[in-house]
Amino acid sequence: MRVAQAAALAILLFAGIHLPAQALFKVGAAQRAFVPDEPYCWRGAKTHALVTTIWYPAEPASVEQPQWVGPSNAPLFAAGSAAPDARPAAGRFPLIVLSHGTGGSADMLGWLGRTLASHGYIAAAVNHPGNNALEPYTPSGFSLWWERARDLSEVIDKMVADREFGARIDSRRIGAAGFSLGGYTMVEIAGGITDRSAYQEFCKSPAADDMCKSPPEFSQLLAYFNRLDEVAKGDPEIAASLGKEKESHRDGRIRAVFAIAPALGPAFRPEGLKKITIPVQIVAGIEDDSVPIASSAEYFAAHIPGSKLVLLNGGVQHYQFLSSCTATGRERLASLCTDKPGVDRESIHEKTAAMAVQFFDAQLRAAKP
Repeated sequence: MRVAQAAALAILLFAGIHLPAQALFKVGAAQRAFVPDEPYCWRGAKTHALVTTIWYPAEPASVEQPQWVGPSNAPLFAAGSAAPDARPAAGRFPLIVLSHGTGGSADMLGWLGRTLASHGYIAAAVNHPGNNALEPYTPSGFSLWWERARDLSEVIDKMVADREFGARIDSRRIGAAGFSLGGYTMVEIAGGITDRSAYQEFCKSPAADDMCKSPPEFSQLLAYFNRLDEVAKGDPEIAASLGKEKESHRDGRIRAVFAIAPALGPAFRPEGLKKITIPVQIVAGIEDDSVPIASSAEYFAAHIPGSKLVLLNGGVQHYQFLSSCTATGRERLASLCTDKPGVDRESIHEKTAAMAVQFFDAQLRAAKP
């Protein structure tokens, strides 16, 4: 269903978006390895901790340094500048939890996290177990999508209890943002209800699109996904997770979500999206070549009450929302780093981050707690 048919708001734009004000703070960066109480669904991951990158307002004397993603001697992506482990600025700030895309990593959202921090937010991005680039991928890490919402809820728990950051978080003002499968996670944690059978029905129908293909990071995923019920018979962790699939994973502490190029629209039935009652803003590239906007971004906007959709034109596809690539990244990861001629990835980041700041300012700061 096209958004126009559903009377949802679609704005086609690229130019004219700017950050609402000059950055107010230096940006600090820190890392935590949060360990939830067991039992926890680790999805076959080796690391039994939620490795989380945190960007936050830092003291004025902090010295920012370039940040990179990838091997230290040959980084693949640039992640802006931040002051490692700088002292946090005085005051209490809203918290935004961030969710990366399929097979990505927390640091790939550094362009968003550091912008939020420079405008007075604490941003905490988790590496989702079994589905992040820090260690080998796992089939269940790519298949038990709804578990990502619990990862974010655990990060909120740990952040508000953290001895350094807890006292600086305004726990009445919490939001979330995510890219691609992280955008799906926004819908889930806002109260949408996943239904694997809806996704499977869609993929068997004439409407099936690229959402029905295995991601490049895991070429055999769909064959595994379609056997999940069988696999669960011999795996108690997977069986327990499947039992929670159609439960609400809404975290009532989150007051607004910002979904960037959200994936897996076909995994939600319309009635499962109508349960969402918090503000939702969706941003996607009108030329997205990996996650078709008709079945995901536009579909979400058509069925989530009161949601707002912004479609960026000017050659914006999917991977432009990843961090900017270094020369090494462009050489080794052409599929992630090749943009259309004339497309400025950093400009896309600036404009998308500006929308996120404006959205969260309106929903978390301007609105009453």
